[in-house]
Amino acid sequence: MMKLFDPILPDSKLHKSFHEIRNNECYAKVKPIIQGWAEGLLERSGEARKFVTEFQSTFNSSMWEMYLNKALSELGCSVDYSKSSPDFVVKTPNNYQFNIEAVISDQPAGGDEKEPFDHQGFKDRGALKLVGKIRDKLKIFQGSDGKKHPYCSLAHVKDRPFVIAVAPFDNMRSLMQNNELINLVLFGIGAPVLEGTELRQDRIRSIATASGAPVEMGIFTNDSYREISAVIFSTVGTFGKAVAESRIERLVRATRYRTIEKDRIPLGSPLWQLGVHRFQVDKMNYLKTQRWDFGSDIIGSDVHILHSSFHHESHLDGLHIYFNPYAEVPFEPDFAWPGEVSLNYYDVTTDKPIQIHPDGALVSRQFFELSPFWLHQLLTGYGFA
Repeated sequence: MMKLFDPILPDSKLHKSFHEIRNNECYAKVKPIIQGWAEGLLERSGEARKFVTEFQSTFNSSMWEMYLNKALSELGCSVDYSKSSPDFVVKTPNNYQFNIEAVISDQPAGGDEKEPFDHQGFKDRGALKLVGKIRDKLKIFQGSDGKKHPYCSLAHVKDRPFVIAVAPFDNMRSLMQNNELINLVLFGIGAPVLEGTELRQDRIRSIATASGAPVEMGIFTNDSYREISAVIFSTVGTFGKAVAESRIERLVRATRYRTIEKDRIPLGSPLWQLGVHRFQVDKMNYLKTQRWDFGSDIIGSDVHILHSSFHHESHLDGLHIYFNPYAEVPFEPDFAWPGEVSLNYYDVTTDKPIQIHPDGALVSRQFFELSPFWLHQLLTGYGFA
């Protein structure tokens, strides 16, 4: 099997992330983990060199495919690597079969956008890029882009669920977001706003491009994307996931969703008191809790700032599945998703989303160099110092 980190391109062609990982000794334990994620992908006939070339030169799309490859293994699925398209021809332990096409919204050739940061503009551009990438893959499925052998014509694709796995890599800030933008793209709902004990999510039907043309949001609230059975999404299925699995020393900032029924809260538990509270759990282990009363439940989030020795996440932590209620070939409803995976449905009767996020679901996570500077920055930024 080819080695991902043995350069086959001249230095000038290597992606900056590949170059940093390969040459930074602190990532020695991370590289074999990424190599393991590629098992099977690097054994495709005639494809290995092409994949390694893309990994070394463009990096992000290959990282996403390798993350997905390992995720499918964690789900107990097998992949038919003899078929090169779509990206993953999948079979479950119960012989249920489906197909996945992977795509990312990547950075422009010049890197991150240079203009002053505009939060709303950043979100609008991110949503437009995500829906654009999903639309492009739908066209390849349909053959409407002139593809000679569209996916819908392939025997192993016909009458089986077609799933698009998308991740945002278009901006460094994209890796700090949660699922707000994919909620907007697929379900047409904005960010939640707390009003008393109620969460309000405004409907957003479209976003305008730079030229003013409206682009539809909420593509899973009608049958316009009926060929797509589901969407897989994650903002943490990145190089950082391999860093987490390697257990190398780093500072971690991680947010997790929290929910509990009131009658299950331990009497006097400080971790479930309403409002915003901060704790120093241990040396190099800080916790900020946010809790709100929602009738029979307490809902909120935990923000952790800690040494990586305290941080634990599975490969599937932070993974979202969005099901299309209008799919021509619906995804198997009885598929056994692990507990850390968030499941997102849309009820066409009530015209509302049903989003099942498990307690402790990973929302976002970043790693930082273990240094006094970054510790001070993080603690100050989250109100500890």
